[in-house]
Amino acid sequence: MQNTPPCTLTNRQLFTTLIRSASRAPSSHNTQPWLFRISNAHIVLLADRTRALPVNDPHDRELTISCGCALFNLRVEAAHRGLIAHTEIRLIGDDPDCLARVSIDSVPDSQDALASLQPYIDKRRTYRKVFATREVDASIVQQLQDAAQAEGAWVRPLTTEQSRHAAADLVAEGDAAQWANPSWRRELAAWMHARHRGDGLTVPTVARPVMQMIVRTFNMGRSVGAKDRQLAESSPLLAVLGTDCDGIPDWIQAGQALQRVLLVACQFGMQASYLNQPVQVSVLRVKLQDLTGTGEPHLLLRFGYPLGDARATPRRSIEDIIEFTND
Repeated sequence: MQNTPPCTLTNRQLFTTLIRSASRAPSSHNTQPWLFRISNAHIVLLADRTRALPVNDPHDRELTISCGCALFNLRVEAAHRGLIAHTEIRLIGDDPDCLARVSIDSVPDSQDALASLQPYIDKRRTYRKVFATREVDASIVQQLQDAAQAEGAWVRPLTTEQSRHAAADLVAEGDAAQWANPSWRRELAAWMHARHRGDGLTVPTVARPVMQMIVRTFNMGRSVGAKDRQLAESSPLLAVLGTDCDGIPDWIQAGQALQRVLLVACQFGMQASYLNQPVQVSVLRVKLQDLTGTGEPHLLLRFGYPLGDARATPRRSIEDIIEFTND
């Protein structure tokens, strides 16, 4: 039996704190495509499809995965406070935007594994530069795999030179396909924002119009592909994260698994970034699947030890991502 009190002001303050940590999750183009509705003793997680990327992510797969990442952060913050977040995935009527409902139990539960990840929510970064040449120990790789499995997903490292080169080729091929598409370039340019906006891909305010014009106008697929190929091949650990099936609940699972993997990696001093072009370009996803065997690949990840600090990406204000209701 749950002991959660009614949605008092104190309860709202607690929920707001949990949601603030949830909002630190990663998202494609830093769109932050989530909305949280606080209703009595529940938090409802909704997909904010006004922040979708219809060209880059036409099925909202990555949007849903990002929401899953946010959901996992919320669970971690609750565990840190001696609480447990009971989660029901996609059980809220017929509204396709409702992804999960969370109720908070005030009875402490055995959540040490989650609680220990809380300090890393704010330390996690998407590191897009070259990593140090230090190898990732096999025992750490196993812990990353265990973290994904705990959330119903899998991580499969690409351990042979052949598979790593093949994945790098797919990344470069994906870059070429995306940059050749003017609609994709326009969408990318539209999400290049000044930092004060609180979302998007941060660019200097003064240079923003010129940078957007360049991205919209020029096909830079060859140069970007060459750079990304080098990043893939030089990464200490290249791995694919996926699930056995490929529906909306699976994407939410994949998001929770992704965030758990990222936070565990951060515990060991590592960071990660995404080379997801082979998943975003549908004809290449099948080829990536050939490298991993059975299952549905959702993300191609590179892990390693950063050579310097990465600045945190901006976030929307908490008021923009919360709705209060008395339902």
